[in-house]
Amino acid sequence: MKKLLLSIFMVAMLGACSTQTAIINGNTGKLGKQDMQTFFVHGLGEQQQTIDAAAVCGGADKVVKVERVTSFVNGLLSMLTSSIYTPYDAKVYCL
Repeated sequence: MKKLLLSIFMVAMLGACSTQTAIINGNTGKLGKQDMQTFFVHGLGEQQQTIDAAAVCGGADKVVKVERVTSFVNGLLSMLTSSIYTPYDAKVYCL
């Protein structure tokens, strides 16, 4: 029984990574900025956090894509705090 519970726990831990991507131009681009954004209580206690992608890339026409990523470390921190603290990585890619 303990092995089954441990297996379920490990599968849940490995499945915690996710990525949301908005592709603006068809290119892959290069990473212009990466910023960790923090949220509290599943986002209920969040402060508005924005990144001006046009300012990072030097114009809106130079923005290739933006991503919000939940990495393994982000998922682990969220799990350890019972989702009281939930960090995400925000990435902006430029031409």
